[in-house]
Amino acid sequence: MTRWIRLAAAVPACLLGAPGTAALAAEPQSGGMPQLDFGNPLMIAQIVWLLLIFGLLYFVMANYALPRVGEILEERRRRIAADLEAARAAKAEADAAAAAHREATLRARTEAQAAVASALQEAQEEAHRRAEALNARLAEQIAAAEARIAAARDAAMGALRQVATDTAEALVARLIGRADRDAVEAAVGRELATRRQEA
Repeated sequence: MTRWIRLAAAVPACLLGAPGTAALAAEPQSGGMPQLDFGNPLMIAQIVWLLLIFGLLYFVMANYALPRVGEILEERRRRIAADLEAARAAKAEADAAAAAHREATLRARTEAQAAVASALQEAQEEAHRRAEALNARLAEQIAAAEARIAAARDAAMGALRQVATDTAEALVARLIGRADRDAVEAAVGRELATRRQEA
C-alpha cells in the first residue's frame, strides 16, 4: 500500500520536472513531521494531488451528492409540512367533534331536564286530580253516610219517641189513673229535644 502511495506521489513529480526518485531516496529524512517538510520535492506532487482530489471531490459532491441530499431534505421538509398540516386538520376536526359532542350533551341534558320537569308536573297534576276525585268520592260517601246516620237517628228517635210516649203514658195512667196523650207526647218531645241539644 505504501509503495502505491509513493508511486502515485512520484508521478506528478516526474511530470513537473522534479528530480528522480533515486535522488529523493538518497536524501536523508528530516526529524520533523513529513507533512510539514516544505523542502521535500514531493510536497509539490502532494499539493497537486490534493488539489486534484479536492476538485474531483468538490465536483462529485456539487453535481451528484449534494443535490440528492438537498432533494432528500426538501422531500423530508415537504413530508413533515404535510404531516403537520394533516395533524392540524385532524386536531381541528377533533376539536369540532368535541364541540359538537359537548353541544349534543348539553342539548340532551336540557331536553332530559325538561322531560323530567314535564313528567313531574304531569304526575303532580294527575295526583292532584286523583286527590280531588278521591276527596269528592269521600265527600259523597260521607254525605251518604251522614244521611243514613241521620235517617237511622230519625228512625231511632221516632221509635224512641213512640216507646217513650207509650211508656210515659202507661206510667202516668198507672200513677194517676188516666193520661193525656197529647200532653205526654209534648213532654216527651221537649225532653228529647233537650237531650239532642246536649248531645
